[in-house]
Amino acid sequence: MPNPFELPRFYTPYPARLNPHLESTREHSKAWARRMEMIEGSGIWDESDFDSHDYALLCSYTHPDASGPELDLVTDWYVWVFFFDDDFLAKFKRTGDTRGAREYLDRLAAFMPLDTATPAAEPANQVEAGLADLWARTVPAMSDGWRRRFRESTWHLLEESMWELSNINEGRVANPVEYIEMRRKVGGAPWSANLVEHAVGAEVPDDIAVSRPMRVLKDTFSDGVHLRNDLFSYQRETEQEGELANAVLVFEHFLGCDTQQAADAVNDLLTSRLQQFEHTAVTEVAPLLADHGLDSRAAADVFAYVKGLQDWQSGGHEWHMRSSRYMNGASGGASPEAEALLGGPLGLGTSAARLVPSILAALPRRLRSHTHVPFEQVGHLPLPDFRMPFETRLSPHLDGARRNNVEWTSRMGILEPSAADPLAGHWDEEKLRDFDLALCAAGIHPGATAEELDLGTAWLTWGTYGDDIYPVCFGRTGDLAAAKACHERLLLFMPLDGEAPTPPVNCLERSLSDIWVRTVAPMDPQTRKEFRDAVEVMLESWLWELANQQQNRIPEPVDYVEMRRLTFGSNLTMFLSRLRQGKVLPPEVYRSRPVQALENAAADYSTLMNDVFSYQKEIQFEGEVHNAVLVVQNFFNCGRTEALGIVSDLMQSRMREFQHVAAVQLPVLCEEFGLDAEGRAALDGYVRELENWMSAILTWHRDCRRYAEADLLRHAAPSVVRPQAAPVGAPTGLGTSGTRLATLLRTS
Repeated sequence: MPNPFELPRFYTPYPARLNPHLESTREHSKAWARRMEMIEGSGIWDESDFDSHDYALLCSYTHPDASGPELDLVTDWYVWVFFFDDDFLAKFKRTGDTRGAREYLDRLAAFMPLDTATPAAEPANQVEAGLADLWARTVPAMSDGWRRRFRESTWHLLEESMWELSNINEGRVANPVEYIEMRRKVGGAPWSANLVEHAVGAEVPDDIAVSRPMRVLKDTFSDGVHLRNDLFSYQRETEQEGELANAVLVFEHFLGCDTQQAADAVNDLLTSRLQQFEHTAVTEVAPLLADHGLDSRAAADVFAYVKGLQDWQSGGHEWHMRSSRYMNGASGGASPEAEALLGGPLGLGTSAARLVPSILAALPRRLRSHTHVPFEQVGHLPLPDFRMPFETRLSPHLDGARRNNVEWTSRMGILEPSAADPLAGHWDEEKLRDFDLALCAAGIHPGATAEELDLGTAWLTWGTYGDDIYPVCFGRTGDLAAAKACHERLLLFMPLDGEAPTPPVNCLERSLSDIWVRTVAPMDPQTRKEFRDAVEVMLESWLWELANQQQNRIPEPVDYVEMRRLTFGSNLTMFLSRLRQGKVLPPEVYRSRPVQALENAAADYSTLMNDVFSYQKEIQFEGEVHNAVLVVQNFFNCGRTEALGIVSDLMQSRMREFQHVAAVQLPVLCEEFGLDAEGRAALDGYVRELENWMSAILTWHRDCRRYAEADLLRHAAPSVVRPQAAPVGAPTGLGTSGTRLATLLRTS
């Protein structure tokens, strides 16, 4: 059977190494699989299947430094997970038996107790028996935090098989963003990352594990594993298994291209994810450890984990080149085409020979990301035909909110330039009225009271002003220390109990303190903490933007989409929308995959739309690198017209996903949680809130005076208002406001 495409040249910057315990682990893993009845009589594998897949080789490559007993344990886990994948395919994906699949999966949670004293359930099949055995052998040596993380990733691996089954039954191919997010869960690489901690004997501390750098490392690791697997397994999955969850197929459908072009695009994305891994490991991990004050032992554990993830990538590639499970020619090596593309031989120890050609092939893309020339004259970007199926309704209190917002913003000191407050005066009253953030708030909350609308408008004003001022005061000066000091002080003005411990010293602090107190007064402690977290992640995302600006680095596409939700303040404003539904729905509903998919689709539609409207503003007038059209231009090395088409298509695919989740997946969710009429009404109400959110944001972009070329030229004209003179001895001139601010913050 001919291959559907030629394997591309993979980015393989690190040589693979082979664990010396390979042969003993091969013997052990086959004996274990037989004891679990996975080979003879299972109807899934026979001995030749098991031998040709060679999971011991996979684990010997991906865990080259593991001891013999540890390699045995890790290999048994991979035997189990691949058996589960094939067993679920045979029993449920090929039959479409959704109810049976649900019952099959629900039983598995009983075999992963967090408390080792809890007796395990009685296994009824090979998957249950294998899980019970492995769980008992694995978790006793690990902390409670690791157990929770590993249980969650194992459950996602199992549970999200239902998402794949649902798409197969519907004949539905996911859009690229949806696919990447879901593949992380169903593909199991986050689970593999947790096993890396066990294999290298180095746990990541809980507070470090939840940080952005460690999350990005795990996500980029996962995407690298899955995208590579999709390239090798495309033929098997699409021609033999009827799978729709494959990145090459997703790109074929989304880009409307042939299979070879789709495979090349997937490989480009794989390369960019691996380079994002490297960038994060080099630039973000050490500062993270310093910020948390980790001792040398804990820091060594984190770096051992990072190295373990790197080893997995290199070893996983070598295994794919040899396993008969995939499109590679034969179990003994690659096809002649692949061997030529990879630039050399494939015998044991030869992976290092491919390093230099691999790095050189990826160099142009990496350089392109750092060589953008800011303030390019790009002109007006033609707007696409936005598809908005939801009608905007405006609050009757809009006019009053407009007046009150001018008064509030002025009272907070935002509009008046001041030498004592370098953050003040970036907007004047004309800009504030032009930006008309009350219009956006009135559409997001059409049923709000006058007081609620004033508060919602104030939050949008504060967030938009902060997003505008950070690049001006900190980005152009490159003073990330001052930005971090500003960030740390802003957190002080969101106390969970009592008053802020220090008086505000600038307009951002003053206005945040005011709206925080008014917003959280009626909240219970847990809701207050969740809301604070939503604001904090937005503030942290602004620091991420500043770091990219300092490096003149156009973000990697997946990282950009996921961080854009935060920089836009989606979490913050959606949380306010959620509050309107009261306490009817349990938190588990909001944390469920369908609701999170709904929120992410809505956020992506709106952030991409914002990037289309603001392209000229950001690229030409602000020298920005954070814009989806620019990100796509850089990734595909194409013109802005082609990039705009891709961004527009992605917007529409996210809108279709939003509607699909609301119409198809939420009713199933209601059944699973047993929601009564009140609960279903609350969930429907939240969907309406998100619909209002998207339609209001589009209406605001069309009607405000912030993005049109004539408004940009007018706003860029020199201000007639002159700021007060700087104190004697203070630095002056372009870019020095950040210096004065840093001094102010550090001495407050």
